[in-house]
Amino acid sequence: MAQSDDVHLKFLRLALDEARKCIYTPTAFCVGSVITVSESSSSEPVVLSTGYSRELPGNTHAEANALAKLKALTPAQLASSVPGLPSATSLDELLARADIYATMEPCSVRTSGLAPCSDAIIAAGIRRCFIGVGEPEDFVKCEGAQRLKDAGVEVVWVKGLEKECLAVARGES
Repeated sequence: MAQSDDVHLKFLRLALDEARKCIYTPTAFCVGSVITVSESSSSEPVVLSTGYSRELPGNTHAEANALAKLKALTPAQLASSVPGLPSATSLDELLARADIYATMEPCSVRTSGLAPCSDAIIAAGIRRCFIGVGEPEDFVKCEGAQRLKDAGVEVVWVKGLEKECLAVARGES
């Protein structure tokens, strides 16, 4: 890993800040997500997009919201987000170098019938997913991390914020 653990904790804490914006409901978790990219392997990552559960209309999830907001940016907005980024860089090229941080394991099953977040991350071509805590079996049996690994996405379990991620997810913090 090129970046230090401190960098990953920083972005996971930012994702926790996003999760805290979520209006709690007893039938779903409050999750936050942050998408980052670095100009180069030695440069500090910058935030491309953030999202949280139910932020956008339609019973939406954090990772899908962060991706939807990112895809809505114009090429000029994308270029201004990443210092030194060549203006001809496409969204697909950025996503192939991007990392996504999620306070909870990206879902593999949606009881609402919407597409799972793990599928959205795979379809976007994101290279790495940093996860704060595994999804407990409160609502479904989640296999999001395994689905990501099977598709070639590097999965990194960030240590140190598991209790906080779970407490926020359940509206306890």
